[in-house]
Amino acid sequence: MKIPKLRWIIAAMLFFATAVNYADRQALAVVSDRIRTQFAMSEVDYSYILAGFFLAYAIMYGGSGYIVDRLGTKKSFSLFIGVWSLASMLHVFATGVWSFGACRFLLGLGEPGNWPAATKAVSEWFAPKQRALGVGIFNAGSSLGSAVSPPLISWLTIRYGWQFAFVAVAAAGFIWLIFWWILYDTPHRSKWLRADEYAEIKDEVLPRESLQKTSQPRESWSTIVGKQEAIALCLARTFTDPVIYFVIFWLPAYLVKERHFDQKSIGQYSWVPFIFGGIAYMLGGWLSGMLMNKGWPLPRARKRIMLLGALCLPVAMLAPFAPNAGLAIAAICFITFGHGFWTANLQTLPADLFPGSEVGTVSGFSGMGGAIGGMFAQLGTGYIVSRFSYAPIFLIAGLMHPMCMAIIFRMLPDSRFRYHQQAVA
Repeated sequence: MKIPKLRWIIAAMLFFATAVNYADRQALAVVSDRIRTQFAMSEVDYSYILAGFFLAYAIMYGGSGYIVDRLGTKKSFSLFIGVWSLASMLHVFATGVWSFGACRFLLGLGEPGNWPAATKAVSEWFAPKQRALGVGIFNAGSSLGSAVSPPLISWLTIRYGWQFAFVAVAAAGFIWLIFWWILYDTPHRSKWLRADEYAEIKDEVLPRESLQKTSQPRESWSTIVGKQEAIALCLARTFTDPVIYFVIFWLPAYLVKERHFDQKSIGQYSWVPFIFGGIAYMLGGWLSGMLMNKGWPLPRARKRIMLLGALCLPVAMLAPFAPNAGLAIAAICFITFGHGFWTANLQTLPADLFPGSEVGTVSGFSGMGGAIGGMFAQLGTGYIVSRFSYAPIFLIAGLMHPMCMAIIFRMLPDSRFRYHQQAVA
């Protein structure tokens, strides 16, 4: 039995895995006000729990890409989603800051592998002109997970208790794992791929793999991450990933403290920014491919769409000064929309700049930078909002992407895309 349009089914599976990933991490944010009240946690206590998650996230992100390149996409993705789903289920037994922190730490060890594994899967199944769209599709899952979580988890919490909400999202991960193990393999090994589609993939994607096999021997981790291209990607994610993490982990708390929302109102309205993010992930990936089809060089197409996204972020600085909650949420939508354009192309760059055997390593290293930035950002956010307000946080969030766009232009000139130019020659 053969499955038509298999590459798009795989893209859909990556989309849903990322949705589950974000539903798992968003669950605590949605019920944070209730848990903090039940266990007498302060905003600083909550920031410590989040920082523990990002500490583990940073530790594992640096190694997760290496694991993906060594175990392969199928086995590594199975390992990661199994760990984070188990961690989500263990939240049921948490009773305070330390036990919640331990559960979040385990969650942080499992979740980062989603991105290097998904990026490697896209590089195995999609040609360069479609690759940013593939990355945009699976990243759009983060918006679906973040959008669905507030109403779904709020409803489950109100009806059955917050413990049941964690069990539900964990179960979704284990169900996904069954289908992944059955369906996924590389194109030349897949028993589900039709012959005509294999021929298309063979012409578009596999020449890159052939080039990889005939090139220099595999380099060490330290050599790969020491390259200017890897450092530029790591810096870009170190400063911009915390911006979207702020929306994910602190938006419900902001709406409660500054806009006086209750649990029901959080479920009704806090999902809106993530819908715009989901649209932007796919639109941003599609637009760079469209520009390439019109004759734009790949580096210029990627960077122009990233620049367009970066220019959206400064609008978010107006959120704390908006006269009502609706306008504040509208301003926050510019964060998720601009970040979607940015990320759909930034996370494609490892596959554009490095051979396939190094894509997972570079994706993991750059993601480690984002996790380290996220860890310190959680501690800083907890300190600032407990003593001042959310206004300084929104100011910083609005400036990070434009600053990092300057880093990209400076450290990744078009001449740095040597591997892509060689692969398509």
